[in-house]
Amino acid sequence: MKFAVKAWSNGKGRAGVVHCPQPIETPALLLTTRKGLPVFIPPDHLHSNLLHVSPLHFLEGISLKAISNIGGLHPLLGLRDHILVAVPRDSIISIPDHDSTNRIGASFETPCGRMLIKPAEYMEMISSMRPNLWVTLADEVPAWASEKRNKASVERTLRWLDECITSSSTDGAVFGSIVGGSSVEERRRCAQEVARRNVEGFWIGGFGLGESMEERNPLLSAVTDSLPEEKPRLVSGLGLPEEVLQGVAAGVDLFDSTYIYHLTLGGFALTFELERTDTQITKYQPNSNSGSDGTKINLKATMYRKDISPIVDNCKCYTCQNHTKAYINHLLNVHEMLAHILLEIHNTHHFLGFFRSIREAIQEGKFEQFQQKFIRSRHEHLFSATLSV
Repeated sequence: MKFAVKAWSNGKGRAGVVHCPQPIETPALLLTTRKGLPVFIPPDHLHSNLLHVSPLHFLEGISLKAISNIGGLHPLLGLRDHILVAVPRDSIISIPDHDSTNRIGASFETPCGRMLIKPAEYMEMISSMRPNLWVTLADEVPAWASEKRNKASVERTLRWLDECITSSSTDGAVFGSIVGGSSVEERRRCAQEVARRNVEGFWIGGFGLGESMEERNPLLSAVTDSLPEEKPRLVSGLGLPEEVLQGVAAGVDLFDSTYIYHLTLGGFALTFELERTDTQITKYQPNSNSGSDGTKINLKATMYRKDISPIVDNCKCYTCQNHTKAYINHLLNVHEMLAHILLEIHNTHHFLGFFRSIREAIQEGKFEQFQQKFIRSRHEHLFSATLSV
């Protein structure tokens, strides 16, 4: 794997390219998958070849030996040209359980019950599945964990990192895990220790677990300031557009998020503007029945029952080119799965467009203005919505 920074914002934000082996422009989004494929999007509508895979999803069903005999996940899934990134955690069915994690292994809540995954077992999964990139096992803790627990999480994660590297028998690029909870000192210490190891990138864990936006900034800075610039950084748990911008501003390159999945499941469609800083902010006309907060609309709302316009005018996705809000509203209300398929196609296309706009803003030296415009627009929308209640 190779990584090169191509442009910097006025701060820490950067645009680059990861070669693994296909080139991926960063900042970039990893699409969430369920056992290797997005939950609702069929393979022929995938518009990104960067996919997040949790090895824990494969603990039921096909055996690791069978996956290995097939040649790994790429031939199993029929996605030979896609980049698969293995991260144990997700926010859907593989949720870290800090209370049950111990010095032996990391614990996760799954549909199969609580599972304790030891480093040796995890490396067996990685060796069998052969992802392009994989993250070492980590002990993630929530924001309210004690200083003692934060320190223990760092010690365990570093020990498991060494065990994973030592026992690795795969050609995939290894990303060292960085944790530390809400402790700036432990975050910094963990980042400095991981940076000394022979890893090809860094995974920043422990976010999206109870911390506020304000608490997150010093934690992110403590990590990214301690890492070398020539290696990529991946973060989990930052999903909202504002959180993505916060991560980019701190110097994060790759984002693993279940944001699109949860939006789609709730019947929401992304609608926020993708234009950059030189355009005017569209004034929000509040409507208490629209389900809109300025970034998305609720297509279950009755106001869309007769709306024959696309979700977003001039959107080039399959859904907006072929279907209307009224049709998706109908599908949602009669509980047809096609509604979620069409919504996830649009939401994925729109969110990938958001990342493209971020990259372009960085390359033009206007990322800070882009971020400020987006946040200001969101505040105006929320303020208008509050007044209308």
